[in-house]
Amino acid sequence: MTFEQLRYDVDDGVATITLHRPERLNAFTPVMAAELGRAAAAADADEAVRVVVVTGAGRAFCAGADLAAGPGGLGDRSRGAAPDGGEPGRGSIDGVPRDWGGIASLPFAALRKPVVAAVNGPAVGIGATMLLPMDVRIAAESARFGFVFARRGITPEAASSWFLPRVVGISQAVEWVATGRVFDAAEALRGRLVSRVVPDAELLPAAHALAREIADNTSGVAVAAARQLLWSMLGAASPWDAHRAESRALAELTAGPDVEEGVAAFLAKRPPEFRAPLGEGAVAGVPRWPLPPDDVTP
Repeated sequence: MTFEQLRYDVDDGVATITLHRPERLNAFTPVMAAELGRAAAAADADEAVRVVVVTGAGRAFCAGADLAAGPGGLGDRSRGAAPDGGEPGRGSIDGVPRDWGGIASLPFAALRKPVVAAVNGPAVGIGATMLLPMDVRIAAESARFGFVFARRGITPEAASSWFLPRVVGISQAVEWVATGRVFDAAEALRGRLVSRVVPDAELLPAAHALAREIADNTSGVAVAAARQLLWSMLGAASPWDAHRAESRALAELTAGPDVEEGVAAFLAKRPPEFRAPLGEGAVAGVPRWPLPPDDVTP
């Protein structure tokens, strides 16, 4: 699989996706949006991939939309045209062109494997909102964040009005969105946008160490089911919905081979060798999440 604006590498169970427009601080384009969706889908389908790490090339994670195309940033919004005039495969939702940020970010929400974001340097606009469906965000000391949309006369995108309040709480979300200010890694840590801040040189080693801890010690089917449960239950009406889904998942997983291996490894005091495949559909009876609604067109 080849990409124009990303690098995609798999090494011993860990897929690393690197935004790769370093000469433009990895500024976001429709090409990058489509490629992020393809990369997320590839990682989900590959049984050899257990964890995904996302980072940026050079001195930035993503400096936001590439505004070189004009005020729309990503081409003519009314026609959905790419900056080069090509057909972007954008589709529509509720009868209007889909937001490019959502096209890039929602495939990461749908991944059945954990996603670790390693944020190096600026992560502004879509550079910040695309992080939100990722499970763990680790920031370099040089990282800067900004939900700057109101300062450009637009609303946030990438489904961030759903994700951001659930990640950081409604008060912090409104403060960052309403001011549109750029803030440093220390403020991101205080506001719970990131889980830790590390020196720049330690960023990728820290992200890959976390990925290795998951890949080496846990069952892929158990982690996939748990990830889908945790995210989907954020919108559940009642804890009974969680009890129902967890009961089914436990019933299916305990009948599978990874539970037997997990117990045997524990008793033998050896590392486990989990081998149960994810397959293509629901894992342990947990429905794929989030499913596209009926008003989305290709």
